[in-house]
Amino acid sequence: MPLLNLSHVTTYTYRQAVSFGEHRMMLRPRESYDQHLLDAVLVIEPEPVEIRWLQDVFGNSVAIARFDRRATRLSIDSRVRLRHAPADVSLVDIEDYARVYPFAYSSEEMPDLLRSIERQHHDPQRRIDGWARRFVDPSGRTQTLAMLADMTTAIRREFTYVPRAEKGVQTPIETLERRKGTCRDYAMLMIEAARALGLAARFVSGYVYNPRGMRGGGERVGGGNTHAWVRVYLPGSGWVEFDPTNGIVGNDGLIRVAIARDLYQAVPISGSWGGFPGSFLDMDVRVDVTVEDAGPRAAAGTCPPAPSDDRKEPAPC
Repeated sequence: MPLLNLSHVTTYTYRQAVSFGEHRMMLRPRESYDQHLLDAVLVIEPEPVEIRWLQDVFGNSVAIARFDRRATRLSIDSRVRLRHAPADVSLVDIEDYARVYPFAYSSEEMPDLLRSIERQHHDPQRRIDGWARRFVDPSGRTQTLAMLADMTTAIRREFTYVPRAEKGVQTPIETLERRKGTCRDYAMLMIEAARALGLAARFVSGYVYNPRGMRGGGERVGGGNTHAWVRVYLPGSGWVEFDPTNGIVGNDGLIRVAIARDLYQAVPISGSWGGFPGSFLDMDVRVDVTVEDAGPRAAAGTCPPAPSDDRKEPAPC
């Protein structure tokens, strides 16, 4: 089980001292059978007058910081040490009735899955539906896991990854038309496609790293910032990870931080500031993950600066 050290530093700078409103941070990885948190430290400058923690409706850890002083710089530094256990995709064990698509979720699970099946984006011409159906075998013998794996690798193969620091996301139809986007755009496209097929799907925000420490062409796409991917509920194995940006099926190299029905429920950092118009200068985001038993740095980089005065770290780019 790899031992990881993770650093996520977000720095905002201003021309002159500004005041800071309440800030909401979703930076603490989730505890689970496949990732065990050993240590987590949150260092904020200027020092908040109060930091309180809560769990949201999805069970994500959220830190709320309040400030009582002005400054020309705000730094939020999350340092985490955890053990991560990449799961072998061959261990995905789907119930017999759900191994072949289409299938229906059980009456016991359906009430809790309904909101994750519900479509979030308008598609009056059913373009997403049509695209999703290309992965279904007309003969009626479509293997459920293979169908989702094909969808994951198709996005990786047929679309062009283009990092974007601006907040927000393309609609799934825009991503389909442009054939390019960020990890969050890819995630929302696959979520809507899975939902179009009647499957429960959720958005995941976290980090990607290279578990084997490969360099050059072997690097995972999306390092140096927060990353986004998809979870689909498969009876027998529960929520299974799919990363269309890298063509990953399973949790290999993926560290979960926040899970939600929609992108906007999993923003890493959000808050407000007060001061003269035009005071905002820059935002810099740096994420670094090192694998202790593998040695070399797994992911590092800098996300481009935010283009506006909005006090919100963009969703995964």
